Amino acid sequence: MSKLFYRSDIPEAAQLLRAGELVAFPTETVFGLGALANDDQAIQRVFQVKGRPGDNPLIVHVDSIQRVEQLASEISPIAKQLMQTFWPGPLTIIFPVKPGIVSNLVSGLPTVGIRMPDQPLTLELIRQVDFPLVGPSANLSGKPSPTQYTHVLDDFGDQIAGVIVPRTPLTSIGVESTVVALDTEIIYILRPGAITAEMLHQSTGAKVIEKTAKEQLSEERIASPGVKYKHYSPKQPVYIIPPDATLEQWEEWISSTSHVGVLATQKTIEALKLRMAKLSIIYETLGTMDTVSQYLYRGLRALDQSDAKIIFVESFEDDERTHAYLNRLNRAGQPAETLK
Repeated sequence: MSKLFYRSDIPEAAQLLRAGELVAFPTETVFGLGALANDDQAIQRVFQVKGRPGDNPLIVHVDSIQRVEQLASEISPIAKQLMQTFWPGPLTIIFPVKPGIVSNLVSGLPTVGIRMPDQPLTLELIRQVDFPLVGPSANLSGKPSPTQYTHVLDDFGDQIAGVIVPRTPLTSIGVESTVVALDTEIIYILRPGAITAEMLHQSTGAKVIEKTAKEQLSEERIASPGVKYKHYSPKQPVYIIPPDATLEQWEEWISSTSHVGVLATQKTIEALKLRMAKLSIIYETLGTMDTVSQYLYRGLRALDQSDAKIIFVESFEDDERTHAYLNRLNRAGQPAETLK
C-alpha cells in the first residue's frame, strides 16, 4: 500500500519525487499525481499508472510566480495580471513553452499549462523539491477525480510511492481548475472552474470567451486537459435529471428501474424520501447549492462503489455558481429523457 505522508513527512516525499517516484498531493480543487516536471521517465509513469492517453496534456504546478520562468518562454502582461490576482488559486494559464522542455510533459504541444495551487502542504512540497511538479488528477483516467486521499488509494493502491494527507477530509472546491489561453486582448476559457468568466473580466477588463469542447476538438491542437476524452464517470450509467423536473417525474424515472442511486441536494433527497419511502434507493448528498461542486465527485465515487446499477444526478440552472458543476456532470452522464 502507498505510504501516507503528513506535514512532518514532506521532506521524505520531496526526496522520493527527486528520485523519480510518484507522490499524490492535495490541492484546493482535486488531488494531483505528482512527478518532477523535468523527469521524462517519471512523467511517462504518470501516463501509464493513470491509463492516460499520451496526447492529453499535463498541468504543471509551481510554488511561486517566479517559478513559471523555468518553463514558459514568454509571460505576457495579461498573464502577469492574472497570476497576481488569482494565484495561488484554481486558475491554470496556458503559456508558450521553453525550448528543451521534455516533450512528454506537453504532449508535443508548443504550450504548457501552469498553475499555483492554494494548498500550503503542496506549496511546501514544491519548494523542497525545488522544481515544478506535474499534477494531473490522481485517479484512473475517465473516473471521477479524487477529492479525498482515500480516493487516490482506491485507484492506485501500491502503484505510487504515497499520498500527502491534508488536515481537511475533502478538497475545498472539488472540481478542476479553470484553464485559460490568452490572446492580446481576449481570454479564452478552455475548461470552466471556480474562477469564472465574470471574475476574469472584472480583474483585467479583457473580453472573455468560453470555447466549448466541440470548438476545441475542431482545432489542430488541444491545449487543455479534460476536453478530448470521456471523463468523470463511474462504471454505472449516469442520467441527469433536468432542473425543472417535478417530483412526479423523478418518481417516474426512478421507479422505471431497480438498484437506483441518487445524487442530489439534501433538500431534494428529503422530498424524495417522503414521496418514495417504499422504494430502496441509495442516496448521496450534494449538500446545499453552495457545495454541489465540492461534493460532486465524492458522491459519484460513493455510488460507484455501491450496489447501485444506475445513477440519477440532479442538475440546476446554469449560472456562475453551477457552471463548472454542470460542465463536469454533462461529461459524465446523459439526459434522463434518453432513458428507455
